[in-house]
Amino acid sequence: MKRAEISDLEAFRKDFPILAQEVNGHPLIYLDNAATTQKPREVISAITSYYENDNANVHRGIHALSHRATVAFEEGRERIAQFINANSEKEIIFTRGTTEAINLLAQSWGGSFLKEGDTILLTEMEHHSNLVPWQLLAERKKLNLEFLPITGDDGLLDLSKIDEQLHSGVKLFAFTHISNALGVINPVAELCAKAREKGITTFVDAAQSVGHGPLDVQALGCDFLAFSGHKMCAPTGIGVLWGRLDLLNSMPPYHGGGEMILSVDLQKSTYKKAPQRFEAGTPSIAEVIGMTAAIDYLEKVGRERIFEHGHALANEAARELRKLPGIRVFGPEGERAGIVSFHFDDLHAHDIVTFADQKGIALRGGHHCTQPLMKRLGVASTARASFYFYNTREEVTRLVEAISELQRFFAIG
Repeated sequence: MKRAEISDLEAFRKDFPILAQEVNGHPLIYLDNAATTQKPREVISAITSYYENDNANVHRGIHALSHRATVAFEEGRERIAQFINANSEKEIIFTRGTTEAINLLAQSWGGSFLKEGDTILLTEMEHHSNLVPWQLLAERKKLNLEFLPITGDDGLLDLSKIDEQLHSGVKLFAFTHISNALGVINPVAELCAKAREKGITTFVDAAQSVGHGPLDVQALGCDFLAFSGHKMCAPTGIGVLWGRLDLLNSMPPYHGGGEMILSVDLQKSTYKKAPQRFEAGTPSIAEVIGMTAAIDYLEKVGRERIFEHGHALANEAARELRKLPGIRVFGPEGERAGIVSFHFDDLHAHDIVTFADQKGIALRGGHHCTQPLMKRLGVASTARASFYFYNTREEVTRLVEAISELQRFFAIG
């Protein structure tokens, strides 16, 4: 990828009203983008416009407002399909987020096609959302869960035995694209190709990647993929499960109710094909419209530039933080996404985050919904700084200065 100049993207900060405020007497430095990103005016305006002008339920209405809402909603599905290079808009299933998408996949596909004794292969770095649903399914159907290990503080996957671990008993390989706790970028295309050679179905958690760089489901070669809107400048409460259409149409409904049916009798119902089969009830209409606006905005910014910007800031932050005494910085020293986690042995992450907040810096502290990973690293928690295209080099400098001041305050190192 061509490297972008950091200054190229700073002009977009003005599009985010929330970034203009002060917190505790300091200009806000928002470094919690892995938890949720901020929303530009274009997204806020699109949602407001829908509620002010077109608010109506979709699909079933004949009147003008319902027609306009339906057109905007389905155009959103088409736009999202283009954004990830899906073969068809019918492959786009709207959910409340990545978590619901994985639960849908586990209950519908996993409940139908996995049988007692089958194995699901995961990794040690998975978010709870890509672990707990499979645990629930494994308990119910007596499945085996196995895990690719990581190599150490760098968090890279240990692929030395990947061919052995993708054995004949493995029916699903589910793993994250980018670790929300480490910033590790996993070699998705390589892993999916290895699984495909052995007839293993693949699922990719793209929550941390889809709005932070180019993403092409055809190039990745996976069978299913999920992501959330709120991590890519879109509203909360909206996400996507993408799947190959033949697989989606082979799966039974996840929820029952209106809109997903062909016909209903008192004793039996028949169901539509994907995507409607999985979208019972009134959908998140305004949220889809907001997500469409977010995609248009991100395309204007440029997804390659977004990736390079986050990569540069995170590398700079990791490099400068590693100069401080007594600190452990996690994640790779080379190619990483815009995420940096760090830890002091004598200080809980919540203390770090509280101290930073007094300086106007928003960090995240805790286990980041990756408790098994924290145990593997030998810590209870880490502090995490996560960057986006509206963050600046000056903010990296202020972060490092704040952590250095924290060390002096607590006499660390």
